[in-house]
Amino acid sequence: MKLNFSGGAGTAQSPHVLRKFLVVMKLTTFLMLVACLQISAKGLSQQISIKERNAPLKRVLKEVARQAGISIVYDESLMARSNPVNIELKNATVKEALDLLLLNQPLSFSMEGQRITILQLAADPKPIADTGLLITGRILGDAGEPIPGATVRIQGTTSGTTADANGQYSIRVPNAKTSLVFSFIGYAPQTLRLSGKTLNVTLQLSETALTETVVVGYGVQKKSVVTGAISSVRAKELEDMPITRLEQALQGRTAGVIIAQNSGQPGSAAAVRVRGTTSFSNNDPLWVVDGVVVDNGGIGYLNQYDIESIEVLKDAASQAIYGARAASGVILVTTKKGKAGKVTVNYNGYYGTSAPARKLKLLNATEYATLRNEAAAANGSALPYADPKSFGVGTDWQAQIFNNDARRQNHELSVSGGNEKSTYYTSFGYLNMEGIVASDISKYQRFNIRINSVHKLTKWLTFGENIGYAYDKSVGLGNTNSEFGGPLSSAINLDPITPVVVTDPAIAAAAPYNNVGVRKDALGRPYGISSAVGQEMTNPLAFISTRIGNYGWSHNVVGNVYLEAEPIKGLKFRSTMGAKIAFWGGETFTPISWLNSSNISSRTSFNRSMNEGYNWNLENIVSYSRAIGQHNFTVLAGQGAYMDSRTRNINVTFNDVPADNFKDASLNFKVPADKRLSDGGEGADHRVASFFGRVNYNYKERYLAEGIIRWDGSTRFGSNNKYGRYPSFSLGWVPSMETFWPENKVVDRLKIRGGYGVVGNDNIGNFAYLSTIGSGRNYTFGNSGSYQVGYSPNAPANPDLAWEETSQTSIGFDADILRNIRLTFEWFRKRTTGILQNPRIPAYVGAIGNPADNIASMNNTGLELELDYRNHIGDDFEFNIGGNVSYVKNEVTDLGPGISYLAGGQTFQTMGAITRTAIGQPLNNFFGYRTMGVFQTQADVDAYIGKDGTKIQPNAKPGDFRWKDGNGDGKITELDREFMGTPTPKWTYGFTVNAAYKGFDLVIFGQGAAGNQIFQGLRRLDIGNANWQTKALERWTGPGSTNTYPRLITLDPNKNFTNPSDFYLENGDYWRLKTVQIGYSLPKALINRIGLQKLRVHIMSENLLTFTKYTGYDPEIGGGVLSIDRGIYPQARSFMAGMNVTF
Repeated sequence: MKLNFSGGAGTAQSPHVLRKFLVVMKLTTFLMLVACLQISAKGLSQQISIKERNAPLKRVLKEVARQAGISIVYDESLMARSNPVNIELKNATVKEALDLLLLNQPLSFSMEGQRITILQLAADPKPIADTGLLITGRILGDAGEPIPGATVRIQGTTSGTTADANGQYSIRVPNAKTSLVFSFIGYAPQTLRLSGKTLNVTLQLSETALTETVVVGYGVQKKSVVTGAISSVRAKELEDMPITRLEQALQGRTAGVIIAQNSGQPGSAAAVRVRGTTSFSNNDPLWVVDGVVVDNGGIGYLNQYDIESIEVLKDAASQAIYGARAASGVILVTTKKGKAGKVTVNYNGYYGTSAPARKLKLLNATEYATLRNEAAAANGSALPYADPKSFGVGTDWQAQIFNNDARRQNHELSVSGGNEKSTYYTSFGYLNMEGIVASDISKYQRFNIRINSVHKLTKWLTFGENIGYAYDKSVGLGNTNSEFGGPLSSAINLDPITPVVVTDPAIAAAAPYNNVGVRKDALGRPYGISSAVGQEMTNPLAFISTRIGNYGWSHNVVGNVYLEAEPIKGLKFRSTMGAKIAFWGGETFTPISWLNSSNISSRTSFNRSMNEGYNWNLENIVSYSRAIGQHNFTVLAGQGAYMDSRTRNINVTFNDVPADNFKDASLNFKVPADKRLSDGGEGADHRVASFFGRVNYNYKERYLAEGIIRWDGSTRFGSNNKYGRYPSFSLGWVPSMETFWPENKVVDRLKIRGGYGVVGNDNIGNFAYLSTIGSGRNYTFGNSGSYQVGYSPNAPANPDLAWEETSQTSIGFDADILRNIRLTFEWFRKRTTGILQNPRIPAYVGAIGNPADNIASMNNTGLELELDYRNHIGDDFEFNIGGNVSYVKNEVTDLGPGISYLAGGQTFQTMGAITRTAIGQPLNNFFGYRTMGVFQTQADVDAYIGKDGTKIQPNAKPGDFRWKDGNGDGKITELDREFMGTPTPKWTYGFTVNAAYKGFDLVIFGQGAAGNQIFQGLRRLDIGNANWQTKALERWTGPGSTNTYPRLITLDPNKNFTNPSDFYLENGDYWRLKTVQIGYSLPKALINRIGLQKLRVHIMSENLLTFTKYTGYDPEIGGGVLSIDRGIYPQARSFMAGMNVTF
């Protein structure tokens, strides 16, 4: 369908530059207005000269539109039924040209301003007897507006009529069993059977029309005039995904956005990065749900079926309207609204089961004992096991904690409808998931309700609200992606010789099983306790038994109310009050327990915590849209006030509770006052005051321009830099609408666009600019020996502390090719300056810590490509193939005067820091020793010498790693460490296949990432007897056996396993078949008989296949720094069956 066919024609830190920018904008606007007044008389009076022989009507209409500088819209099906044109005109008016063009055509036209609509010519109805019925009604759009020119046709005939300017129509029909077909350009046609003499209908925008608009900050724009870089995910795509959080909907579907799941734990959030990393601290994007700002972790209350669209604002030209909070990207979530018409009831749901997609290959008991003996022998120690083969296979701890039948279900019921005055959308949702790891303590439930409505109080005044509520209850493992305890880490590291439970009464009666608190199973058998592996590594089933019943909970209410007035056409005033109210907490019981000698709880305790937080925002916006001839303007100005981070908390612990399980403890936790411990507090407010404006201009949708300015003031900064200014501008040009554009069958439309802007980051915490006071600096006076409580400043104040600022240049194009292909390309460069760091100050200053200062900077440069192909084969088979790929390069460019790298980094067990941030490198690049193979013989060790002829590794033995002498000083030290790869993927990609044949439909979706390394740190290095993965069987055992895996030795004098090195780094590339769904929609002729509009059933899978060289559980690893695997909770492979029913 052809929707619109048109023809014809500073920095934020410098007030001086800003004033200059505003003066130029005012002058430019004035000159544009003068120019518009000079040409506004043109248009329909433009003279047309044309000569065509046997030409398609469509081509001639395009030429008329070009010469007249007007828009002509029509339905493609009308062009298919039109006759070839023979015409010769000179200096004719538009009306004269159209009269001749449509002569002898089954078409007519209507003229409204500079817009002409081609309509089907209403055939003279055949005479109908006086017994025929006169049907009247009104045709409205989904927003309740009349649709003039809408077509009404008697089904199965050519007899019909069109609606008048108010959407009213009347038509005579043969009898009461007649069905009428209603249609209009850009709307989905509807066929309705008569139910009386009055038949009103509401047409809904077609999927094609919906995709032609995008949500932007404080408004909606036609995609054809957008000049920024915006990616969208629509409701239809969301309905095809078995997701539990909205971040997952963006993965692989939005170029330039990295999504990495923090954990496979049900209900857990994902790490989101928009066009790279822009700060050393928080890099989460700004989420705005129906105008209300929520943090990344706070979107879990949303139900996917309630979402109309998600837009990601990726460049500063589109982000600048959100100013100081937009540096890490902005994600706009719009929920569904009701539509005028009859009540519609819709159900969506699925039920399924999940299991681990893969397991680690760990040693069995015989293999473990054999390698332990070998390591002891190499160390000159006594062998710990006399007969390794006697242990057999032993315990598979992964099998003990993994659930191959974890249930999951999701259900949603919505009711929507309304009339010309009011519309509503209400939904109820329920989600329940079991985890695949330790399901008894890994669960998630969510109940949610949504109420959205719009009420037209008068013709010019509208009131509405969007309110969502959710309650969730979660049971978590505690430690996820942590090497320090928890059932998953224990299952990886615990020796396979230890039994799950002790069945021998004699052993059960002896130490250590005779200790008070040893955990037992339901049959009274004590859980096995390892004699080889200790510390946090405990029997995972014993650990699980101490956590059963513990849970966390939250209540979230997020919504807004608004009042919008349009006193004259194009002028709108809107006031919005939004808020988020959250309550969350948990209850945990700790029983008396003896898990091993390092994990003992000698008393019971019951803890109850509760927190509350409040966010609110108030915004007042005025906008005015006006067309002067072919010049279209929209001006917006607004003011906002925001408050968030106001929290209160209370935490109470009851010790020595007379109970041995959670249920009893939760009913009886009354203990004497001296057994109760409580604490609480209240967090400080964070407040922001803002003023913002935007100007949009386009000429014939051919030349496009947008300018934005925003001022923000924040309580997080001192008086010297309390306010920030954030400007942006962007331009667009559609050369395919120029007269010189060739008539070709390749590129149908081309739009080139680019922009520049500045945005900020104030997500730094409160009071960073102040010198806060800390305790714990106790002091003793005289010779008493007793200490007095001391307080002192934590660090000097910095009243000049300023905003981190990110400037971005983005250039791209959108192209429609061969009528079926849409291509989008983007190039961008982001530069972040003023990144907060803590520069070192001399010790004589006397401060305990270093003050925060804006001293660092870094760049992100990247490319994005999106491709979409739609076509059909015959009338019944339709398909769509889409894909995207993006590349981002991150580089730190400055760390402050005299600083080339930052000390510290991400640490790992006894290794210390395994990453380093340095100038010229990506943020948190892996940093360690480079291996150069394994010494095969003592001669190899002796031959590895420095420039002075001495051995570089004098204490090494055959089978040890040969470390690279990076600086050539003849010895291996910290100075030999080098950068070894980035944890953040450079490439991300995704693809989607959609196909439909008659009632069947198919969805295939895959995504992946590449260009990063993963630090595989699953084994506890400080526990010498921890289990190994099976690749340890490929260790060095003698000359020529291997050159990649060193010998096993208990004390490890060469630090083969305790040096941070490339031995632990693996290729992080992966490609995942994320979703496969097959559905079938029952024929309408069948389901209409039972009162249904739609009945679709489907089966689907999630995480069906993953292709990767990585040997851990899952190559997708989120967290503060991506790609460090300490034992991440893996994502599940799921199979589900579902149903969609519309009443």
